Amino acid sequence: MKYEIKGGNLPYIVMKLSKGESVFSEKGGMAWMSPQIKMETNMRGGVMSAIGRAFSGESMFLATFTSEADDAEIAFTSEFPGQIIEFDLSGNSIITQKDAFMVAENTVELSVHLTKRFGMGLLGGEGFILQKLSGKGKAFIEVAGSVEERLLTEGEELLVDTGYIAAYEDSVTADIQMVKGFKNILFGGEGLFLATVKGPGKVWLQSMPIMELAKKIIPYVPRRG
Repeated sequence: MKYEIKGGNLPYIVMKLSKGESVFSEKGGMAWMSPQIKMETNMRGGVMSAIGRAFSGESMFLATFTSEADDAEIAFTSEFPGQIIEFDLSGNSIITQKDAFMVAENTVELSVHLTKRFGMGLLGGEGFILQKLSGKGKAFIEVAGSVEERLLTEGEELLVDTGYIAAYEDSVTADIQMVKGFKNILFGGEGLFLATVKGPGKVWLQSMPIMELAKKIIPYVPRRG
């Protein structure tokens, strides 16, 4: 598979598939494709996997695209301004925010990840149900805003405003802690809690979560009357 990510802050990915190669994507993610590519929609992984995906923000049905000729083209677009993150899985796993999955090779598994820490699930900004990418092959997610990739060493911690964690390797521990100091809580503007990520492993942070973007736009939306 050959591919190229284009579009700047309105990103899309164009793939060239060899004969017999397959990728699968979220529902409605495909933008255009060659007539030599066959599309098949199914529950991929069975009913229980499909139900789990629904709770993680994806459709129960996924679309699989298989090339019937060499160099057949297919393109997928992001749903919002931001960045596409590429992962090269080789038996490792990546935990992503819900509804982040975009497209992946057929050898990749998309499943549900349940937040292990109660506080992180309740107050971390993404809820208890996240997405997990595992297996081998290329996978791509869509993230609002720009992306900062950080490599945390063993035991190294980073405090993150809730909702700004786009993805992290499964070797990273994610938790929640209360903001220290009465004045910080009352006047700091960061809320009561911050998320914490602890290494070893990579973390991908985003500059503008989609909910924050929505908050900035809502005051300018015309209202009737």
